[in-house]
Amino acid sequence: MGLLDGKRIVITGGTGSLGRVLVKRLLAQDMGDPQKIIIFSRDEAKQHYMRLEYLHKVAATDEIIFRNFTQKLQFRIGDIRDLHSVATVLRDADVVFNAAAIKQVPTCEYFPYEAVATNITGAQNIVRAIKEYNLPVETVVGISTDKACKPVNVMGMTKAIQERIFINANILCPDTRFIVVRYGNVLASRGSVIPLFIDQIRNGGPVTITSFEMTRFLLTLDEAVDTVFAALHNALPGETYVPKKPAALVVDLAQALIGDRKIDIQVIGVRPGEKIHEIMVSEEEAFRTVERNGWLVILPMLPELRTEMKTEFLGCEYSSRDSIISREETFLLLKNKGLLAEELILNNIEPLA
Repeated sequence: MGLLDGKRIVITGGTGSLGRVLVKRLLAQDMGDPQKIIIFSRDEAKQHYMRLEYLHKVAATDEIIFRNFTQKLQFRIGDIRDLHSVATVLRDADVVFNAAAIKQVPTCEYFPYEAVATNITGAQNIVRAIKEYNLPVETVVGISTDKACKPVNVMGMTKAIQERIFINANILCPDTRFIVVRYGNVLASRGSVIPLFIDQIRNGGPVTITSFEMTRFLLTLDEAVDTVFAALHNALPGETYVPKKPAALVVDLAQALIGDRKIDIQVIGVRPGEKIHEIMVSEEEAFRTVERNGWLVILPMLPELRTEMKTEFLGCEYSSRDSIISREETFLLLKNKGLLAEELILNNIEPLA
């Protein structure tokens, strides 16, 4: 029997990169057989194209996913910023995955209040709807980011507040479990460096990087969803799940994609608000971080929510600069995941989930 058997699921921001892979995995019954899956977002065009993809592309390749799409998947237009809109969709929810976000770092720097309205007010609307309308939601999973750890940009600052809103919500709404998943940049997701590099390689270069020192964890969308599912299975109220993954220099990532092509690499400088390294667990958080079944788990800061008395904590910061693999290992990792440039370009595949 699966954990989500018979459950009504709402995915806010479900047409985004993570949402799309999450939906596909749920339709494939990776976590059981849900009663229905509701995509809640404000972009009707993205919902339309997602629906068409399932009607045509998926119909020809996967009978089970297509059958579940026709029977279980629903699309709702709505805005996470609007309390009434959120409350309406959550009336039909047992489990909520909050993937709605303004997540592009430069965009958040130029439009900080828009990031506040979506990333902070949106999260608060979920909590308010559950509390004020006494909704029987069982679990809310907040999708966060490494940028929430020691934040230096607007995106990270708003996501850090979102984490605290969800963790505190366990006290405000004790009948609902609120948990968080935090991970870094996802390989080949919308807005990440691989689609940019692939496009630059297609056009003959140059491939642009911001700094020779910049490092990033190497995580696929499926591995991000694995972390979401691990938290759903095992997280206690207020806990934050973090994946343990290798990291690489971004210049090595670029060179692995370029291969033997005569394409230059150009350094263009750090973008507004951009970090040099991804930090997934801060030094301060490390003293309440434990390892559980291959994931790092940050225990809640609030003493009312602390149930684990384990004394073997991580004890040090978890950063991408501390687990860098070689250029050769980066190449092999991309090859094993089907993300090398020649495969994507020759097959005319866009590296977007």
